[in-house]
Amino acid sequence: MIVEPLTAGDPYDLPGPLLTELTGLYASNEEFQELSGDFPDPRRIRPEQVAAALAGELAQPTAEVLLARSEGRLVAIAVTLAHHPDPADPDPWIGLLMVHADAHRAGFGRRLAAHVEEDFRSRGRTGLRLAVLVDNPRALAFWTSLGYQETARRPDLAHGRPCVVLRKELS
Repeated sequence: MIVEPLTAGDPYDLPGPLLTELTGLYASNEEFQELSGDFPDPRRIRPEQVAAALAGELAQPTAEVLLARSEGRLVAIAVTLAHHPDPADPDPWIGLLMVHADAHRAGFGRRLAAHVEEDFRSRGRTGLRLAVLVDNPRALAFWTSLGYQETARRPDLAHGRPCVVLRKELS
């Protein structure tokens, strides 16, 4: 698996083939899209909606979008924040980690999470946080299996959805 940052300056100007791949990845996770409510119709996600979602993520000054490929195919995406918008929060965050539904249970999510953890560890960061929607037990099981532990329950900043906040020590 090869992980590379999304380097397009403007997510609205992504090359057509890449935007098509990203749209397919988002659309393949219909169950998550229904839970998240991020798209008006989770069964009909359009490229311009994905571009807008990525632009929203990248509006955060320390955000990074990572694309994971296997055998040339886009298999996963991760969105990270080196610094949370709350200045009292010292940890970086994973805002999204999504694996193409056709590649679930092939280890790509674990490998991409390990890549993100190692990247922040190499920068001297000692912990990593993320939030999981309360009504997403599969995601909660995934993250706890990787050693993340619940630290709080609170609404997310963007939409006020109930979430479980998890943290993993990186030292």
